[in-house]
Amino acid sequence: MVDSPFGQVVAIMPQNLRCALKQLPQHTQEGVEEIRLRQGFLPTVLNGEGERDVGDMAVTGEMLRQVLEQASQASAHTVLDRVQRGFLTLRGGHRIGICGTAVVRDGQVVTLREISSLSVRIARPVMGQAETLLPRLMEGGRLQNTLIFAPPGAGKTTLLRDLVRGLSDGAVSPPLRLAVADERGEIAAMWQGKPQLYVGRHTDVLDGCDKSTAVSILLRGMNPQVIAMDEITQMGDVEAMIQAVGCGVSLLATAHGESMEDLSRRPVYRTLLQSGVFRRVVLLHGSGENRRTQVEVVA
Repeated sequence: MVDSPFGQVVAIMPQNLRCALKQLPQHTQEGVEEIRLRQGFLPTVLNGEGERDVGDMAVTGEMLRQVLEQASQASAHTVLDRVQRGFLTLRGGHRIGICGTAVVRDGQVVTLREISSLSVRIARPVMGQAETLLPRLMEGGRLQNTLIFAPPGAGKTTLLRDLVRGLSDGAVSPPLRLAVADERGEIAAMWQGKPQLYVGRHTDVLDGCDKSTAVSILLRGMNPQVIAMDEITQMGDVEAMIQAVGCGVSLLATAHGESMEDLSRRPVYRTLLQSGVFRRVVLLHGSGENRRTQVEVVA
């Protein structure tokens, strides 16, 4: 079990919780998306059916510190001093989200103290979608600028990652040079300079900085043919994409939304749609085995 994504995450848990998690039925283990640890309450696991309690021992502050120390091979204090974005990426691409008391200086979070809860998200790469979808996003041998949108949890980032992989590895065309502006570290999940989630042989990843800055750096330094980014949320992101298109680069991006009408009601996305940057829009309906993919050609 240790080699499975679930097993990799269970290995960093305190002994009592590790035993409780190992007792879950195999089909439940395979479907767990997150393990949530909230001080004073029972641990829970989250899957497509919701959140359920695990074990019979409430989470303590010491348990939370043990998880961070096991995950990072460093003291919890050392970890918190360098966690400014509220999460820690693990080997294998898994991620620990951290809540507690923020220490703020000059308007910026510099550390966290008094940990109150952890959310351990299990990374499970999904491949094979690119080969069927990419031909619908290409025209004249070139990727058309594509926006993927869906509600939270519908698999936008997973699909984006597989499209990056397919383009980079030449799944439907000669391999392309991909650059990923991975602001939140969710596309490639970099760990010690290496992507923990496979994004292709011809892909360069810049993580940890805002998308606007990242796009500028990638354009100047990496000569990409395609730039991919996740979660468009502000006008600076839109301006960066317009800059990239002006340099002859194709785009892959994601956004939260239920429909085209939903996107057009929000100022940032309305500006994005009106800019005429995107030529393909991919809408995801449902999730898991019930997910459907709808592709629209933007006139």
